[in-house]
Amino acid sequence: MSRVCPITGRGRHKAHNVSHANNKTRKWQYPNLRTKRIFDEATGQWVRVRVSARGLKTITKNGIPTAWRKMIELHTATHSHA
Repeated sequence: MSRVCPITGRGRHKAHNVSHANNKTRKWQYPNLRTKRIFDEATGQWVRVRVSARGLKTITKNGIPTAWRKMIELHTATHSHA
């Protein structure tokens, strides 16, 4: 499983560990991914989703159908080969 939120598209970022002596070493910062069970009222089933905290807030605010549509739009926009 990749560490990317399917709703927001957030992935890892490069950063530095900075010591007291100001030495910098590279590190990765990952999104705050959580596995959640969400009830889809359209199908009447529970759906298990690995989503970031920001994506969960988006689902709570806009609802599952809107979030799924945005996820599909984001996926097709980033993976179009035209």
